[in-house]
Amino acid sequence: MDYYKVLGLTRNATKDEIKEAFRNIAKKFHPDKHSSSPKSIRDGATVKFKQASEAYEVLVDDRKRADYNIRSNSSNTGRGSNGYGYGNYGYGYTRDNRSYDYYSSRKASVSRIDIALGYLNSRAFLLHVAFAGALLSGLAMVEIGRDKIWKKQNSGKSFEEAMESIQKTKAVKKKE
Repeated sequence: MDYYKVLGLTRNATKDEIKEAFRNIAKKFHPDKHSSSPKSIRDGATVKFKQASEAYEVLVDDRKRADYNIRSNSSNTGRGSNGYGYGNYGYGYTRDNRSYDYYSSRKASVSRIDIALGYLNSRAFLLHVAFAGALLSGLAMVEIGRDKIWKKQNSGKSFEEAMESIQKTKAVKKKE
């Protein structure tokens, strides 16, 4: 679906033009306006209103618009910039009379990388890392505390030496 065609605009439309086009379509096809219309007309108006809403949502946001323009212009790559505000940036190239697009050729791998990076930047992942850090630092504190208590109660002996003496004592008691 071409969002520009849905709103009846050109690719170099301004945000004000986009808003005005959406308002006009919304007035014409809003579901409330067609509530008493026959079902076929009501359903058609609802579909057109949803398409216009989707187009407006993408085109009014600069990042979404730039991404949409890059993805929708993949057939124009290799021809240089098309002169539109957010359009094709000329990242395509040609080889053997075929056109290749940097973005469309990497869509599958980029989406997996995006998913992984999205998880690494998510709140849940950061909370898990914070919890794991707190748990590990707590374990380290217990270990340090255990060593200090051992040294205080058993001055001059290491844990290994104490275990050897216990084993010797057990062996002596078994002989008796």
